[in-house]
Amino acid sequence: MDEKKVQKLLRDVASGRQPVGGALDALKDLVQPALGYAQVDHHRDKRCGFPEVIFCQGKTPAQVAGIAREILKTSPVLLATRATRQVYLRVKKAIPTARYHAQARCVVVDRRKAPKKTGLVMVITAGTSDIPVAEEAAVTAATMGAHVETAYDAGVAGIHRIMGHVDRIREARALVVAAGMEGALASVVGGLVDRPVIAVPTSIGYGASFGGTAALLGMLNSCAANVSVVNIDNGFGAGYMAALINRDV
Repeated sequence: MDEKKVQKLLRDVASGRQPVGGALDALKDLVQPALGYAQVDHHRDKRCGFPEVIFCQGKTPAQVAGIAREILKTSPVLLATRATRQVYLRVKKAIPTARYHAQARCVVVDRRKAPKKTGLVMVITAGTSDIPVAEEAAVTAATMGAHVETAYDAGVAGIHRIMGHVDRIREARALVVAAGMEGALASVVGGLVDRPVIAVPTSIGYGASFGGTAALLGMLNSCAANVSVVNIDNGFGAGYMAALINRDV
C-alpha cells in the first residue's frame, strides 16, 4: 500500500466513510521490505515521529549498510547507533554523505535542506567518563531537530560546577543527565528546574556501583518529582524522549 492510499484511508476514517475495523484490516496490507535479515519499517516516522533507527550492535557492517540504504529510499535522514568505525566505513562506502560521531558511536545521514533546530535540550554529565553516553543522547536529539547544548563534568563532587550553568539549564525544554557512581546529579538538576529531567545511569564507577545498577536505583528513588529514568547507558532513549518533549512544548 503506497502513501497516497494510506492518506486516503485516514481521511475516509476521519470522515466516517470507512469504519475503523475495515481500516485496520486494510493496514495489514502494509508490506515492509524484507531483506532476508531485516524488515524495514518505512512507516515508523508516520507513527512515532522519526524514522526507524538502526541499532548496530550484533549486526554485520554489510547488514547495517543494507538497512541504511533501504531506510533512505523513503526518508531523508538516517540515524544508526552503537556503530563501530568498521560499520561506519562500510556505510560510507554505500552512502558517501554518511558522517561518524566517534564519541557517540553514531552514524548520521541527513539529506534535509538546512534542517532547522528548535527549542533547547540540555545534555549534562556528572563526569568526563560519562560523555560517550551523553554524546549519544546529544546526537540523537540534534538529529531529531532539537537545538542541543551540553554541560559536561558538572557532578556533585564539585557542586559549584553545575551552578555555573543554572541560567541556561532553566531555559531548556528538556534535560538529559548522564551520571554513574551513585547517580546523584539527576536529583540535583531536578531540584533546580521546572522541566522534565531524563536521567541516564551510566556503567561508570567502582565495584559497588555494579555496572550502573547503583546509579539506576539512585535515580529511580529520586525525590525530585520531575525525574524519569531510562536504562543503563541508554543515551539514545534519553535523547529521543528529550527531542519529543522539546518538539511538543
